[in-house]
Amino acid sequence: MFMKREFDLLSLGEIMLRLSPPDNERITRGDTLSKQAGGAELNSATGAAMLGLRCGIISKLPANDLGIYIKNRVRLCGVSDDYLVYDESKDARLGVYYYESGAYPRKPRIVYDRKNTSLNKISVDDYDDSLYCAARCFHTSGITLALSPQVRETAITMIKRFKEQGTLISFDVNFRGNLWTGAEAKECIESILPYVDIFFCSEDTARLTFLKEGDAKDIMKSFTREYPISIVASTQRVVHSPKRHTFGSIIYSTKDDTFYEEAPYADIEVVDRIGSGDAYISGVLYGLLSHEGDYQRALEYGNAISALKNTIPGDLLSTDLKEIEGIIKEHKSTGRIAEMDR
Repeated sequence: MFMKREFDLLSLGEIMLRLSPPDNERITRGDTLSKQAGGAELNSATGAAMLGLRCGIISKLPANDLGIYIKNRVRLCGVSDDYLVYDESKDARLGVYYYESGAYPRKPRIVYDRKNTSLNKISVDDYDDSLYCAARCFHTSGITLALSPQVRETAITMIKRFKEQGTLISFDVNFRGNLWTGAEAKECIESILPYVDIFFCSEDTARLTFLKEGDAKDIMKSFTREYPISIVASTQRVVHSPKRHTFGSIIYSTKDDTFYEEAPYADIEVVDRIGSGDAYISGVLYGLLSHEGDYQRALEYGNAISALKNTIPGDLLSTDLKEIEGIIKEHKSTGRIAEMDR
């Protein structure tokens, strides 16, 4: 049975400023940078909101013009800013990352500038206890847990408090080697897996971080044997070149002991891959929260919206349910497909 709550999905995470040189220019040479907002948990909330869920983001921003810019972008994406709090201190700052596009044989590159940002001051004391009864599903990721001891403590406390109120807990491992080691990630994430209902972990991450062995399905099922996880989703990406990818996934349901799959999206024309994994999460969560028990449909939404995100510049999605359902229909089609929507 679906719970009646103000939000379908609330996500906790850092929202950052993304600066990118245009037209495949290099960071080391270009003179111009375009400004955008992004962050794993906001990306996921944005996609789910565009498909029709009521979504909000939990984060802390500097109380300055950059914070206002981010708040405005959050609102523009259809995501609630009710749980954004603001850092009034003199050293308040927004995390920044610089992204350089790739073209074979040059790989995309990222430079982070996210130390001592305002999010690192976030605390459960910033929020009223009513927060924990506000959503059907709470989502966060390993990026958030890795940022600092303060953020980690806040995130883990929130996971536990949401869980106590019957909220579904969604977690994406989203391992980043520049934030913590595999061993650190394994120890921390394993401590919260007893609370997780929906678990996102790629096959490569499972092998490298959790030291799992066997094929992808063996690995996915092993998590449900060790922890009370209901759903495990694993993405399968093949990078042929920076501009050409193939993307698919597998979902495993513990309840019916079944794996769900479909043919992957082959030869995606990649404009910008950043946020495509987060988009996958948004599609899967939309499917799970909108169509209870229809895991195949959740997988199809996830694959389609992720494939689409690869074709859109910036971290954040721009789509709607009609477009995604059209992509799914064409993906399944064996007949002639029109080359233009008109």
